Amino acid sequence: MHPTATVTPSPQQLDIFAHSRDVMLRNDVLEALERRDAAGARAAWRALAAEFEADAALSPMNVLVDALEQRRDSPLADLAAVAAERRALEESLAPAARRVLGAHAAEPWLRPCWATLAARSHHLPFDGAHAEEHAAALWLCAKDWRAVAQATEHIESWRRIPAPLAWMAEARCRESGLDTLWPLLAELAWLSPARASALCTRLGDPLLARLHERFEADFDPTSAATDMAWFPAWLLTQTPALAPHLSQAQRCQHSPPEQGMRLVVELLGLERQGRHHDLVQRRRALRDLNAALYTAYMATR
Repeated sequence: MHPTATVTPSPQQLDIFAHSRDVMLRNDVLEALERRDAAGARAAWRALAAEFEADAALSPMNVLVDALEQRRDSPLADLAAVAAERRALEESLAPAARRVLGAHAAEPWLRPCWATLAARSHHLPFDGAHAEEHAAALWLCAKDWRAVAQATEHIESWRRIPAPLAWMAEARCRESGLDTLWPLLAELAWLSPARASALCTRLGDPLLARLHERFEADFDPTSAATDMAWFPAWLLTQTPALAPHLSQAQRCQHSPPEQGMRLVVELLGLERQGRHHDLVQRRRALRDLNAALYTAYMATR
């Protein structure tokens, strides 16, 4: 038998046969919802309501059935309209889906809803003040990584804007793995340390999580407000094999953290070449730039 809704029905004085009847009727609604069969879900919902009008599952189920019945595909007029649709999805539809379907099943059920909203928003330009209403951000909620990348690429200078840079970094990592993440993560760390830290957590990759945790525990930054900006440089002191990937990061703002990473890349190259005199000079430059980074580099030498 299909698992029943996660909503706990109100206590009712029913015998075992009557109780089995309400479970069966709820399951009929659930099965139609999972098929995204609007007509079937409405008919099953009405049958449940007719016999068990006080059932606690009726209200959240009705929200899901309404969403299937009222699905719209027409383009949205502006970002304010997108914001209203997004709020309705987050504040009404998503909680109802979690109550009816359970947290695990609710997420995949909601993805087509996010995809529809993203498709209805694709023609609207990026506005930094309303970044989460852009189609790329909505495709991210739908977990359509290729669509995220395509929508982001249409944003002018996306690689210099923290929000779309973070979207692209996540999309590429989800689709192609960590090797594609490193240069974009470095650029994001220099532009927006907070977003870079949040992305490391959001991705949930075991290797990245371990490195991120070690960095936060062990690195003694010169400025607590920008410590994540030093993460790319610190990574190279722990995992030199990342140098070919991190060195692909585009020139950004020539900030001290960016200079630090490029200095470590240079030092790793000098080590391979055995250029001792140049190595001593560049190590001194690293020490002068950031003593904590220099200490982390020398600890593995």
